[in-house]
Amino acid sequence: MTTTERLPVPPPRLKMAELAPEAYKAMIRLDAATRHGLDPALRQLVLIRASQINHCAFCIDMHSKDALAAGETSERVIQLSAWQESKHFYTAKEVAALELTEAVTVLTDGFVPDDVFARAAEHFEEAELAQLIATITVINAWNRFAVTTRMVPGEYVPGKH
Repeated sequence: MTTTERLPVPPPRLKMAELAPEAYKAMIRLDAATRHGLDPALRQLVLIRASQINHCAFCIDMHSKDALAAGETSERVIQLSAWQESKHFYTAKEVAALELTEAVTVLTDGFVPDDVFARAAEHFEEAELAQLIATITVINAWNRFAVTTRMVPGEYVPGKH
């Protein structure tokens, strides 16, 4: 093998859509329900960031491509993994959403801190905040499906899903 030859694409462990079709369809319906009431650009940032935290290569690939196809800048997508040091790329509302995304995704202390929730509540009306929490919850579930079954990144094409 030459130094420029890529490693082989690993096969997925399981095909959830085929083996648990009702659960998979329910996830699709739940995901669809979170697509309303939240700015689409902000939603993509949240989906990418949660996927980065969860090391979900499939979802990082999918949502980064979707964000770029929808007009997001590559600079903002690239900086997401270091958003805390790159806050100037984002609005105060986006920063509050990213902070809440991290708190909900990483529940190592067993709770979302009051100050994180309060900052999000300053920037989102209650219904919008509820949609944000639903979006964060759903992407975490998708990440767990994809990481556990080793869904393979790289083949996703925006608009064909």
